[in-house]
Amino acid sequence: MAWRWIKLCMLLSLCTTSVIVSDEVPTAKCADFNNTTWLEYKQRTKVQVQYLLLTRKNADCASLFTQDCLNHTQQHTAYFNSTLPTKVIVHGYRAIGTKPSWVSGLAQALLQKEDVNVLVVDWIFGASFAYNLVAENYKEVALQISILINQLTTYGSTLESFHVIGVSLGAHVAGFVGTLFAGKLGRITGLDPAGPMFKNADPFDRLDPSDAMFVEAIHTDSDYFGISIPVGHVDFFLNGGMDQTGCARSRFASMYGYVICDHMRALHVYISALNSSCALTGFPCSSYEDFLAGQCTNCDKAFNGTCPQIGLLKNSGITVSPLPKQEKVYLLTTSEVPFCAHHILIELKVSPLEKRAEVQVTLISMSVAKTEQKLRLQTDKTVYKKVVGHPEGLCKIDSIQVKNAGLFYTQGNIHFEYICITEIPKMRPLCVNNINVGRGAPWSYDFVQLC
Repeated sequence: MAWRWIKLCMLLSLCTTSVIVSDEVPTAKCADFNNTTWLEYKQRTKVQVQYLLLTRKNADCASLFTQDCLNHTQQHTAYFNSTLPTKVIVHGYRAIGTKPSWVSGLAQALLQKEDVNVLVVDWIFGASFAYNLVAENYKEVALQISILINQLTTYGSTLESFHVIGVSLGAHVAGFVGTLFAGKLGRITGLDPAGPMFKNADPFDRLDPSDAMFVEAIHTDSDYFGISIPVGHVDFFLNGGMDQTGCARSRFASMYGYVICDHMRALHVYISALNSSCALTGFPCSSYEDFLAGQCTNCDKAFNGTCPQIGLLKNSGITVSPLPKQEKVYLLTTSEVPFCAHHILIELKVSPLEKRAEVQVTLISMSVAKTEQKLRLQTDKTVYKKVVGHPEGLCKIDSIQVKNAGLFYTQGNIHFEYICITEIPKMRPLCVNNINVGRGAPWSYDFVQLC
């Protein structure tokens, strides 16, 4: 990185200490985000950035991490510990200049998971109102963050110890910070990286795998506010990367439900992954359609058998070397916290049909959880596969129901040579053989199994 000219900006110093020097609780007022108004926005002359610090010693009361001195006597700076990893949270576009409400939840989840410093970047003044102008500010914000990180390295932190987590436009801020350090930062996580003005941008100008030692992205709104192309070493596309379960599809729904629910789902799934004990596992595949069609049921080829997981595992849990680049992985989620779905492969074989048919397969658990999947059967095909997301694991599926859902002009009686369900990555399947299902006479089977 060309630090020669950046050092000219080092008049921006910061108050920090290389170790925790005090266990006393500061009496200063808790720091908070700036809010901005339209009038302040019009009068601004430069991007204003401030930093809020949270650690396990002040998890409920952020301290302002100032850049105006190196005065170690300021009590609030005693919390920063350069021997610990540092998580840097960068918010994205703020349409009306208000602070993001989700920051506390993400910071608390990180602190509960690991003993770290959490630095929250507040650039509300540069991130509000006109999106096209905000998109022009992100490199200046990244430069200021890079100055902060570089200064911290002189007090004992290492570049590898920094993990920058960027939400929406904040993901590209994180990417440019990584570019300034020539990809030597430890990790970058992009939570539905912004798409408008970035999809066709040069990799230098957006998040890409060269920005850190490991770059991951979670995509949930790739058809609207999020970017549709892979930008990390591993890219998680939840439910195909668009149209998330539980988000409203009607414009008559709430503004949140219709406009930004899909976009913000990446953030909420990430927080849930930090808080939850269930795994959110992705499967590499060439397309979402192939994934749903049961063509990608393991991680043997891309990751030597270890599937990546959303969360804080090193390199998302994958151990292959060198790391892949822009590897798309797919997973299904439920509509509510903790969002974890068990991937169940439904496979069935029918005897040749004279007419087309439609069947509905229902998986039922004792918890009254139900998953329904319709399959259209053709006359020139006998084997069908479909991956579905079920709230419970295979061993908790108590019964399976099959219903002939076709109309009068479709096949009336259907003979199944077998119906199998398997939890992927591949587990031992549960199969039922030689089944006849007629129109108006649903078939069901109860499994006897224990977890």
